[in-house]
Amino acid sequence: MHKRYQKLVQAHSGQAKTTAAGPRPLPTTSQTFATTQAAWRFWRNPAVTLPALMQPLLDCACQAVAQACQQYVLVVHDWSHLNYATHTCKHDRLDMEHPGKAGYDIHVALAVSDRNGAPLAPLYQGLQAADGLHDSRHDTVQTPGSNLDGLQSVFAFVQQQSWKPPAVHIIDREADSLAHFRAWQQGQHLFVVRADSDRKVLHRDQECSFSAVVAALAQEGAFRFSREVEYHGQPARQEVAETTVVLHREAYRNRVVNGKSKKCRVPGQPLTLRLVVSRVYSPAGPLLAEWLLLTNVAADIDAATIALWYYWRWRIESYFKLLKSAGQEVEYWQQETARAIALRLLVAAMACVLVWQVARDGSGDGTSLRGLLVQLSGRQMGKGVEYTEPALLAGLWVLLAMQEAVRQYSVADLQRWAALAVAGLRPNSG
Repeated sequence: MHKRYQKLVQAHSGQAKTTAAGPRPLPTTSQTFATTQAAWRFWRNPAVTLPALMQPLLDCACQAVAQACQQYVLVVHDWSHLNYATHTCKHDRLDMEHPGKAGYDIHVALAVSDRNGAPLAPLYQGLQAADGLHDSRHDTVQTPGSNLDGLQSVFAFVQQQSWKPPAVHIIDREADSLAHFRAWQQGQHLFVVRADSDRKVLHRDQECSFSAVVAALAQEGAFRFSREVEYHGQPARQEVAETTVVLHREAYRNRVVNGKSKKCRVPGQPLTLRLVVSRVYSPAGPLLAEWLLLTNVAADIDAATIALWYYWRWRIESYFKLLKSAGQEVEYWQQETARAIALRLLVAAMACVLVWQVARDGSGDGTSLRGLLVQLSGRQMGKGVEYTEPALLAGLWVLLAMQEAVRQYSVADLQRWAALAVAGLRPNSG
């Protein structure tokens, strides 16, 4: 089973095609039908479960965290919709009443280096379908809750890995929930969450909105230059300010009661958090973006670093891109159930991890390998760009295919056949 797993990961190590979205087996002496049968037996093996396929990813994460993380391991969370609107054979899709949106929702927790923002490995993947949640920690389908309610158990799962650097969970504005902040604080989970500017807090013993707090910081000249950054591919500069706020109000949770949405009050103790405000300006001066970040990370990590950690949150978007149009073309996969998609996603994730390992290899061989993969991919890089992860993924399959060909045939045979293939390009000798 282990050998078949390796072959399937290698088959996913390349750019998929929308017209043939299945994995591409490497060239071997086996017949295509035999390869297909072997893959079918692998997927049907009772020992091939979601936790079993998740374990190699966790092993890679453990090794990478020890090598690539300094004080903390950053765990970025996000959700993405997989659209299978035209896949009528998938009867367990969500949003069946909205034909243009029918599909599955995926939640990923991605480990990221606190040194340079490099993606390391997924720590968790959950695929929600009409029949429930296909969770990488469980072999059976789980009853789904809200996205935020599900985070608590994922946080605890990451905590159970007992890595030396503690985890800091980084989430976008969807996680701006006071009830959950209090629960995470009680569970000793560290977090950085983007907040809404309308939230009311206590600041210097006065109740005011975040927008008023930011205005006061600007008036006091609290913003300091942090670093040069890129914003939508263009150069920009980042400025950061920090203060302390107290979230003192009752919390509310939206729940469905008797088929109707209802706000439920959740009382709790006042919670003191750091507020880090990150502003991104264009070189000409106009404000491009402003992020209000709430965190319970200790003050020995300065505000500029907190802002940088949140800036690295985009790495999970690049992972979704590799799964979708820039790599695996997951939204064209033909498997007919969410479970089959969830299993295959974990194999595809390992192919992405291989690419990330190549990308962060700082050795001379690593640099040479990246150059070769870009050449094999046939991609054109922009000025000053050494590589892109989609190019590395596309080139990796070509390199592995070359390796298989050299194992089976002599170099002389390959050269002769290559010459025969392009013989029509040579002019007639007469």
